[in-house]
Amino acid sequence: MVNAQRVKKYFKENRDKLRTEVIALTTEMVKEKTVNVVSEKLGEHPYLKFRGEEYKVGNIVKKFLDKIDVQYDEYARMEGRPNIICGIGKNENGKRLLMPAHMDIVPAGEGWDTDPFEVVEKDGMLIGRGTLDNKGPLASILVAGKVLKNMGLDQEINGQLMIAALADEEAEDPDGIDYGIGYLMEEGFIEPTWAVIPDIGENMKRIDIAEKGRTVFKISAQGKQAHGSTPERGVNAVFMMARLVNEIEKMKFNYEVHDVLGHPSLNLGEMHGGAAPNIVPGTCDILIDIRTVPGMTKDGVVSQLQECIDKVENGDFKIKVMSWNEPHAISPDNEIVDAIKKHSKDVLGIDPEPFGMGGGTYAKTLNMKNVLAVGFGPGDDTAFHVANEYVEIDQLIDFALVTCLLSLDLLA
Repeated sequence: MVNAQRVKKYFKENRDKLRTEVIALTTEMVKEKTVNVVSEKLGEHPYLKFRGEEYKVGNIVKKFLDKIDVQYDEYARMEGRPNIICGIGKNENGKRLLMPAHMDIVPAGEGWDTDPFEVVEKDGMLIGRGTLDNKGPLASILVAGKVLKNMGLDQEINGQLMIAALADEEAEDPDGIDYGIGYLMEEGFIEPTWAVIPDIGENMKRIDIAEKGRTVFKISAQGKQAHGSTPERGVNAVFMMARLVNEIEKMKFNYEVHDVLGHPSLNLGEMHGGAAPNIVPGTCDILIDIRTVPGMTKDGVVSQLQECIDKVENGDFKIKVMSWNEPHAISPDNEIVDAIKKHSKDVLGIDPEPFGMGGGTYAKTLNMKNVLAVGFGPGDDTAFHVANEYVEIDQLIDFALVTCLLSLDLLA
């Protein structure tokens, strides 16, 4: 553990320098509006030519890697949406630790006290869209790679630390085409042994070992349009949908409580219908987000929704599955969880506990491809996707240190 002691000493003696570097790199990336939305909402963001535009942050990542003399590969399903992968270590024993962070962000939204794309440092925090999700953690990982390189420890690592700046995490088009981790795994461009996904918050106090499945259903009601003064000549699709919504709200899922993930959930997130107050609406659509637990199937959920539809008298509905992914759970007794717990306790005085979550990360895609992946990282989980998004600067530095120690432990 001589090298681990050297790394800890380096971080202690150079903390101010590392702090400045993480802040500068995060600030530079946050300036780029790499907003990812579904294609039908691109018109709401006139500064975007296409979804994500991750190349803007990708150029910053490549410049950083060039400066520290680390080679990288770039893979892109479409021009402008790159995935940049670098490897630190000799890669002799075939073991690879993947540390991926995504370059795309959600829209800024309303309610900000400051410009969301200009980082503000306040009370030990960085405030801005992407500071936590996921540009700050990306900066942290990159700085960790620089430390290993500058200390010559890349020659002590027989495996490889794979630092990945990835595209297309925040939004999925109805076509289901993936431009990020799914694309890389489908094409066999990366073959990690383990992965740590710094995209869950939890202030490094918890380790994500299980995630619910996420399904989005679109249900359409077909009525008959008519003049608002003679509603009897039409069939009001909104009223029809209201009756269905009432049934869906009362629906009880068929499932068994999972020991980590607990219960499934349902959220009716969108409803669209009608063109004007004086027109009987001929159509109405709802979008439902359902988070499933192991044992639940797509056919089973569709069947239960159909049972709700069948209860609506004179209803005319269609169900469309917009997206579906499976729930997953792994045992907490494994080498990556053990290593995270060991170094977190040693360096941070924290003994992180394994848990399951309703949100989804890259860990799901990786585990479904038989890569042992967990979620763990800096930040407060309540700061995701909100106005005045923030991350604690010290946590970004500490996460860089833990990244270095994990690399030396698992790969040397």
